[in-house]
Amino acid sequence: MKDSPRVEVRRSRRRRRTVSAYVDGDRIVVLVPDSFTKAEERDWVSTMVARLQRKEQGGRRKDTDLLARARALSDRYLGGLAEPTSVRWVANQRSRWGSCTPGDRTIRLSERLKQMPDWVVDYVIVHELVHLIEPHHNEAFWGWVGHYPHTEKAKGYLLGWSDAARLDPPPDDHAGPDAD
Repeated sequence: MKDSPRVEVRRSRRRRRTVSAYVDGDRIVVLVPDSFTKAEERDWVSTMVARLQRKEQGGRRKDTDLLARARALSDRYLGGLAEPTSVRWVANQRSRWGSCTPGDRTIRLSERLKQMPDWVVDYVIVHELVHLIEPHHNEAFWGWVGHYPHTEKAKGYLLGWSDAARLDPPPDDHAGPDAD
């Protein structure tokens, strides 16, 4: 499923109050009562699409999938230069979105990211991959990170999420929401 999936809404006269949704190929089908107003329909479609996307992401986002995802992102945006030995989810990162140990080429991602869109998770992975090329948050580092096309959007998303959760902002030298 893509970030903006195709959605088909089907109204039913037999449906009274229940709303359901399911994935059918490359689209999401949402079933609503015919008596719903357009505003009710819009609210329920948004709720059901988000619910299905969260469910799909939870099932897809396993440690075993992260290494393959990181290697694909390295190939696509970093010319394959960043080669991690492992990428895994961790529960002990409360002030960071991810961390990297260049010495053993390992990357850890906060489990809080599991609930976020793929393009945000990909940004954090790319950010950590770049530490395998350039360990410091200098101009060269941010130049590499900028190869990922959703960098600024993802940084804004994470800053907004952090602010809403009342988390401490990252140090100034990080110039981004990842604080690694």
